[in-house]
Amino acid sequence: MRRYRGMSPTTTAAVALIDRLRVPVEDMSEQQRHEARATTYPTRKPFSALLGRVDPAVGITFGTAPARDGYEIPLRIYRPRAIRDVQTDVPVIVYFHGGGWVLGNVVNYDPLCTHLAAEVGAVVVSVDYRLAPEHPSPTAVHDAVDATTWLAAQSDVLRADAHRLAVCGDSAGANLAAVVAQVVRDGGSGWIRHQALLYPATDLTMASPSIEEHAHAPILTRTSILAFREHYAPKRDYENPLMSPLFGTLEGLPPALVQTADLDPIRDDGTRYAAALRSAGVETRLTNYLRVPHGFASFPGVSAAGAQHRWELVSELRRHLGLALA
Repeated sequence: MRRYRGMSPTTTAAVALIDRLRVPVEDMSEQQRHEARATTYPTRKPFSALLGRVDPAVGITFGTAPARDGYEIPLRIYRPRAIRDVQTDVPVIVYFHGGGWVLGNVVNYDPLCTHLAAEVGAVVVSVDYRLAPEHPSPTAVHDAVDATTWLAAQSDVLRADAHRLAVCGDSAGANLAAVVAQVVRDGGSGWIRHQALLYPATDLTMASPSIEEHAHAPILTRTSILAFREHYAPKRDYENPLMSPLFGTLEGLPPALVQTADLDPIRDDGTRYAAALRSAGVETRLTNYLRVPHGFASFPGVSAAGAQHRWELVSELRRHLGLALA
């Protein structure tokens, strides 16, 4: 039985509806997984009031990046229309969507990615990495690293300053963003200026106390976490830093923003990672948003935290990418 205590009435009603409409990952058949991945949410009213609007001031195009095994990784590219084609000094944000490495698609992140492009004043590239269980770990990590390193060399193609780059993601996507930051650092490159991690999964050993505290939370339960992990990491090498960035070497990483949800079973994955980053000398800002569940960034219209989290996210990205605060 899911627990909805602690949230505002509006948030409770919205997430209860979301839970009723979704099949939990642990109960999904293969066909249902594919159908869920292909499902796109309406962007018209009243849905946009819940999920956020797609900013019409941002153009959306498409591309691909080469993976190490010859696969072409699809990219969804967002560029503010106000940024002229001749203006090439704008930064780049590489985004990785959530979904437990099993679900999710780039289209449903149009509201957030267009918001980031418009408000930060950046080219945003959302990476459509391959999903488990068809492509278990480390395929998603390899796609994320390969896409990011390829993009860093594509300033001319992007008409942007790709060496002034941030990585960003939510949940499983934040896990990938954190891993990419570590891998790029290990390669001796310093072009990632910031990592913005929204309720990140950082420890696949499930040692965070909040997993038991919020085992029956809305949106994400302990049972679902176990199912996602089994799909993604069947070899059970949970302490490998490519899967659990908390176990990686953290010194020398770019500054980080970590946003957590107080009613989230993986809340402590974020707080523990932020503490570890600070202990390693990494400039880190941690904000725990009260009275919201996991995934709150995907439905910003149902709580005050939605607007606050977006303001903080945009402000931190602008600051670390060398842009004046709006």
